[in-house]
Amino acid sequence: MSRRRKRHSPEQIIRKLRDADAMLAGGKTIGEVCQALETSEQTFHRWRNQYGGMKAEEAKRLKKLEEENKRLKRLLAEAELDKAILREVLEGN
Repeated sequence: MSRRRKRHSPEQIIRKLRDADAMLAGGKTIGEVCQALETSEQTFHRWRNQYGGMKAEEAKRLKKLEEENKRLKRLLAEAELDKAILREVLEGN
């Protein structure tokens, strides 16, 4: 049976990383910490690379910027597609 995938907000991730740091300082292993946080070690390391040292406000801003970047890339791709279609129509005439 596959586990249902959870999506965590940047604030939740930062809170979990802070808790993990406290547990690691308390002498727990990474395996024990990941079990307590209900995440895999791979996820833990990815979160640490992406969000390590960030504050919650910074993570929110990063998430908003990433969403805006995705939206702008989609708009650019649509514009490029429109240009290509127009070019084909002009070449056909």
